[in-house]
Order: sequence, then C-alpha cells, then structure tokens
Amino acid sequence: MLSEKNIIENGEAILGIEFGSTRIKAVLINSTGKILATGIFDWENHLDKGIWTYYDNEILKGLQTAYLNLSENVREKYQVNIKKLSAIGISAMMHGYLPFDRKDKQLTEFRTWRNNITQQASKELTTLFQYNIPQRWSIAHLYQAILNNEPHLNELNHITTLSGYIHWKLTNEKVLGIGDASGMFPIDIKTKSYDSDMIEAFNQLIRDKNYPWKLEQLLPKVLVAGEIAGKLTQDGARLLDPSGNLCANIPFCPPEGDAGTGMIATNSIKEKTGNISAGTSAFAMIVLEHELSNVYEELDMVMTPAGKLVAMAHSNNCTSDINAWISLFSECLYHFGVNIYSEELYEALFLLALKGESNCGKLLSYGFYSGEHNIGLSEGCPIFIHPTNANFNLANFMRAHIYSAFAAMKIGVDILQKKENVHIDQIFGHGGVFKTTGVAQKILASALNTPIATMKTAGEGGAWGIALLANYINKCNTSLEDYLDKIFAYANISVTHPDKEIIQGYNAYMKQYLKNLPIVKKAIELNHLGYN
Repeated sequence: MLSEKNIIENGEAILGIEFGSTRIKAVLINSTGKILATGIFDWENHLDKGIWTYYDNEILKGLQTAYLNLSENVREKYQVNIKKLSAIGISAMMHGYLPFDRKDKQLTEFRTWRNNITQQASKELTTLFQYNIPQRWSIAHLYQAILNNEPHLNELNHITTLSGYIHWKLTNEKVLGIGDASGMFPIDIKTKSYDSDMIEAFNQLIRDKNYPWKLEQLLPKVLVAGEIAGKLTQDGARLLDPSGNLCANIPFCPPEGDAGTGMIATNSIKEKTGNISAGTSAFAMIVLEHELSNVYEELDMVMTPAGKLVAMAHSNNCTSDINAWISLFSECLYHFGVNIYSEELYEALFLLALKGESNCGKLLSYGFYSGEHNIGLSEGCPIFIHPTNANFNLANFMRAHIYSAFAAMKIGVDILQKKENVHIDQIFGHGGVFKTTGVAQKILASALNTPIATMKTAGEGGAWGIALLANYINKCNTSLEDYLDKIFAYANISVTHPDKEIIQGYNAYMKQYLKNLPIVKKAIELNHLGYN
C-alpha cells in the first residue's frame, strides 16, 4: 500500500477547493477520502453601493493563496511538491450574478446570493413559472436587471455562478454541475437540464426588449456527478499555481454549489435524508420522495449533484452576529491583557450557552446582518432585545444568539414537516458552528425535533465534499450513492437527539421571536435604527 507521500508524488491525490462566504478552503485527499492536507484563505464580502460583492482580484488572490497554503503544508508534512493530481473539483457559494460579454469582460460587479434586491423579479417569475424563484437565483438577478433597464444587457453573452467562473478560468469550459445550475434556473427532473418550457416562457416575456440573445444561450451547460467537465489548461495551471510546479491536463469534475457539496460531505443524497450547512448563512437540504403539493416562497427546489429533487430551506443569516459578538468579547479581553485563541473563546462561550435557561431568560436576538428573504426583509440590521424583566446574563445571551442563528431556517423546515408531512429520518450537520461538541447539535436537534448527526469532518464541509466528487469521476462505474456509502463505511458519526426541555424552551423562544418579528422588520425598513 502506497504511503501518503507516495500518493502525492505519484499524482494520485485529489484536490477540492471551495469558496465559502468567509473562507476559501483547499483540501487534498486520497482515493478513500482521507484528508492529506488543507489550505485556507480568509476573506469577507463588501457592501459596495448597496450591493454585497467580492472583488475579482480578491477571488483570484484567494484561489492562489488557499492553494499556496495547501502546497506549503504538503511540503512541510511530506517534503514533496505537488506536480500532478488525479482530479480537481471547484465549489462555491450558489446563486448570484456574474455576467460577461463576448470578449469575456465582466459587465457588472459580482452580485452575490446575499443581496435582496430582486423582489419584483422574484415575484413575477414565481407567478410566471408557478415555481418558486428566490431573490438569490441568477435568473431573478437577470430579470431584475432587465426591469431596471441596465445598459449592459445588450452586450451580454453568458452568465454563471462563482464556481462556474473559477472552473471556466481553470479549464476554459462554461459548464456547471446540476446542483449549482438548479440555483440559476429551474431544472427538468427528467432531462436533467434547464426546464425548456420555462425557458421559452422567459424568452416570450422579454421578447419586446429585442436583446441579441436567447436565455438558453446565456446559461452554462449542465453536467451531473461523474462526468468529466474539462481539464486544467496551461493558463489555468499558472493561475492556480504561479510557481509553475503544477502540470496541466488534470481532469475536473463538474463545478458545484456549496449546497451540493454539503450533501456529499454528509452522505445525504438519498430520499428522506438531509443535511444542514451552517455558517454565514444556514440551509437545510432535504431529499424528497416526490414533488411538493404547493409552491412555497420559503422553500427552493434544487437538485443533488446526481439530479434528485431537493427542498432547500434557506436563510441568509446564521453565525455572522455570533462572530461579531465574540470578536467584541475578544477585544475586551485583550484590553485586560488576556490573549486567547478564537477557537478557545468560541468553545467556552458555546458550552456556557447550555447552562442558560431553556427560553434564554426571555432574551431575543435577530441576527439580520443582511436582508432575509424568508420574512421579506430587503436590508439587514442585527437587533438584540433584553426586556427589563429578562434574565440578562452571558449564558442566556449566548443561548439566545445560537437559537436565533437557526430561527429563520426553521420556518422553512416547519413547512416541510407540518404542511407537507415530509418525514426526515436524520439530518447531518456540517460547518464551523458544529465544531464545539454537543452544543449547536443539541439545540438544532431540538429546534427541528429531528436527530442531528455530525462527523469529525463537519468543519471541513464542502471543500471535502467537492474533493469527493472529483474523486468520483475515477469511480463512476458505480452509483454515487454506493460510492459514498463505501467512503462513509467507517466514518466516526455522532448522533444527537432532541431534548424535551430544549424543545419546550425553543418553542417558547420562537413564539416570542415571531410575535416581535413584524415590529423588528418595520423598524429596520423605516431606517429607525442606526445612523442614516
């Protein structure tokens, strides 16, 4: 059996890179899914002239730096340089709008999933298609640009997502995995491509504009898991690894969205299974046995990387407000001469949260850093409420913020469970919020009244998931489900069950959360809060 060093030297390792909201992560694995090395690059989005965006130079710098960090870790650990790889996969935040002209010039800023600026387009397209089109989706951004009469539309040649953009830069192929594509435009389950009737309806809707393009000409080609989606070009190799060590001609799997790679990273692609990815945003992905009976604005209909129907309960906000408060606590400690690693501070405060009262001592948190489509909020402003009769202490404070992190997402999951009677055997959780053992898991299991499973790779998330998909192009003589079952056969899985006391406390919290929500929303919308 080859050593890990030999695997890397022989070019048999697999690379996955995921562009998350606050971190770009590169993961190197072997053919059994074992992680050999990782690399990271931390970044943040910008609110620029009312648009949440990442700048192009940051995207490319992040790609190179995450890979460089990985390469340095490989060199330190194994004393080798990465020259060849068995396969590569790219994943990123889904949705958004990246438009280009015929000369491949970017026509607008990158409009990310976090923006809630397409309400009119979202509503009109949902009515036209009789299919929920959330504000985040690429087609909503495109149609809103049309409604706004934006001048770039006459020059438009193609649009894509962030994963599609990076993949195109590295391979010169304008393609997209079916999971990420399903967040651009609705997918036909039978053809596993864009719904042709809806495309025709859209073309008819805008025919009076006389644009020099049809919608089908703009969208990237749809591919499913197991298909080869191109190979690393010479230019792509130099872009990824400016040192020149990495050779070209390495095959790629289809680029995917973070929702799809989250399903892969938790082996949640079979019916009645699901996963929750929790970070800057939170979304629950539940694989369905059949289509839903109604259209719900709170639920997206998307696909697994293999093309199975999934209901997504998405919230734009999850841990950003928690991160901001913990940063403040860290700053406070620093001024008292106490330096503590952020990981230690997170763990201590998360564990303290479990000592708080089950109803958070009547404290309430609304962590709306950005707008929240689930409640029709176009702009964000985090709000913390502590009534005079509340028990205001640190344990309750932390507990209220963890409760709040999952509250908006729970609205969508409740529709699935209570209105559509969708049975969920178990949900896998992944993302940094689950790193502290037994805290977020216990709260989330109780919030959804469903067992939550986590693994040691919970913090690696989608970067590991896209590496597994890249590895699958070498093993696609078997089904994706069987392939993942083998990968996860010996996984160290921990299952947390709902707690009766927390269920009662969370329900009491949600009752007050929803009762006060219209007031909170109105205050934000009227700009009564903060500086103007």
